[in-house]
Amino acid sequence: MKKSLCVIGLGYIGLPTSVMFAIHGHKVHGVDINEKAVEMINNKQLHIEENGLEERLKEAVESGHFKASTQPKEADVFIIAVPSPIREDKTANLDYVRSASEAIVPFVKKGDLVILESTVPPRTVEDVVIPELKKSGLEIGEDIFVSHSPERVIPGKVFQELVDNDRIVGGINEKSSAMTKELYESFVKGSIHLTDATTAEMVKVIENTYRDVNIAFANELALISEKVGVNVWEAIKLANYHPRVNIHTPGPGVGGHCIAVDPWFLAEIEPDLSNIIQLSRNTNDHMPQFTADTIEQLMKENNITDGKVAIFGLSFKANIDDQRESPSLKVIMKLVEKGISFQTYDPHIKDNVASNQTQDIDEALNEADVVAILTDHDAFKELDPVFVGSKMKNKIVFDTKNALPLGEWESAGFLIKRLGDSKN
Repeated sequence: MKKSLCVIGLGYIGLPTSVMFAIHGHKVHGVDINEKAVEMINNKQLHIEENGLEERLKEAVESGHFKASTQPKEADVFIIAVPSPIREDKTANLDYVRSASEAIVPFVKKGDLVILESTVPPRTVEDVVIPELKKSGLEIGEDIFVSHSPERVIPGKVFQELVDNDRIVGGINEKSSAMTKELYESFVKGSIHLTDATTAEMVKVIENTYRDVNIAFANELALISEKVGVNVWEAIKLANYHPRVNIHTPGPGVGGHCIAVDPWFLAEIEPDLSNIIQLSRNTNDHMPQFTADTIEQLMKENNITDGKVAIFGLSFKANIDDQRESPSLKVIMKLVEKGISFQTYDPHIKDNVASNQTQDIDEALNEADVVAILTDHDAFKELDPVFVGSKMKNKIVFDTKNALPLGEWESAGFLIKRLGDSKN
């Protein structure tokens, strides 16, 4: 049975989710406080980058099943997909979730379903969403139904994973879970696993914290490898041939709205019981400083004064435009503190939003002494080292992502420094 949906938040998760429901026959009313984004969406234009989104958005809008607005309206189902960032003190900022819950209160009616998709600390449904929904005067669990079904997708593959990944659904009661499962079965081909709301919240945070801890381990291995004369990329690759080992890869830090944020949700709830989690976060948060220190050291070792660094990559992950919590931005801040000149370039970020950003690769490379690869975009992997070298004053590359074919670059006269590799 097709439903009318009101989706609050039209960002990297809310918009693709809205489009998926719309092209599967549901009537979707999307809501976002960003007026420019709403206008662009209604004109079938993208305000975010995601593979396959443009054609699906066009289909959804032209079908008449999807329209964006700055205000909610009555619906059968309300989906909350707003940010849940952390504050400077590393505590969860649930203001967006609270405001979204409050905003739909005038529009919910008997029989409606409210789904929280945002990744949140355990007990957010119970302690934040439900208290706001009670203001409607409706009986929670009898008149209106509530669940948490966290997104489990990766930027760049959102549509594939929305369909194929297993989904977790945690309702406040069995009917809430059953209603949510039936809705997502509109397009989800993966298994849908039912649990309670707080467990579902915990599951999503566990998933991202596991990855953060694993990356922290890889980063520590990289730092150790540089001291003992080992190529960490080769060592990790060989270790992963063991059937029960799956070590992630190191890098200049950890970014994204999930992995760099969610572990703090657990640390905030139980600070005395989350020692490994906090240590891992601190390890990963240190990597931008280590990256900036290494750039400075490379310049000193090569007698470069008043030099220039070309920062390649501003997004937190390859081949996307998402800069949320990107370690590249933190590296830039450290370079500013050191007084090192730089220019930034990212082919996926079309507006100049970062310090000293340019859309022209020639300008970024012009008279540069060091190129720092901070994101492993395909465009960077395919760079011609002869072309790059022809623009630079000194031919030095610091590859933090193991993105470049070292032999080709060395043959072109480059001095290569690779994170976690004392041999280069």
